[in-house]
Amino acid sequence: MGKRKLKGRLARPLPVGPNGGVQVLLVHPVENLGEPGDIVEVKRGYANNFLLPRGLATIATEYHRKMVEKYKLRLLQVQEAKLSVRKALAQQLAQQSFTIEVNATEEGHLYGSVGRNEIVAALKSAGVTQITAEQVLMEGTIKELGLYTIKLDLGMGVETEIKVWVVPRTLAESEKPSSKRKDR
Repeated sequence: MGKRKLKGRLARPLPVGPNGGVQVLLVHPVENLGEPGDIVEVKRGYANNFLLPRGLATIATEYHRKMVEKYKLRLLQVQEAKLSVRKALAQQLAQQSFTIEVNATEEGHLYGSVGRNEIVAALKSAGVTQITAEQVLMEGTIKELGLYTIKLDLGMGVETEIKVWVVPRTLAESEKPSSKRKDR
């Protein structure tokens, strides 16, 4: 049997697996098939018509296996570095408390409520800009003055708790003139 011609050049034969299919090395994750670096056995048509042309897999040669292993090692190092940064941020946040000033009645009930966005704004005003509203884990909203413990999910399995003081806005601060000048 001669070599097949593919778009004007000779096609490299695909390694045959133990079950009669062809073996390919996944470069990207493929649903219901595997993760990058996995050597999988698929039907020849699936490999030639889908996986190889779209760059999802490559021929399972020793060279490609080594390249994927180097890539996986580098990816693991990057993930470990990100994890250590997130753990350091979690420790830093756990040692701090944040204050949110709100309008409230004399009994301590808020005129509005404090939710995820207000907590993120308080963190940003304290210089913590990495936290998004989706990372604030709280059920419902805060509707009374007091000290609250709020959980944060920093990703990669790292969680921490912060202390949030919800305090009444001082009268002098709410009576301050606006910063817009009207004499223009």
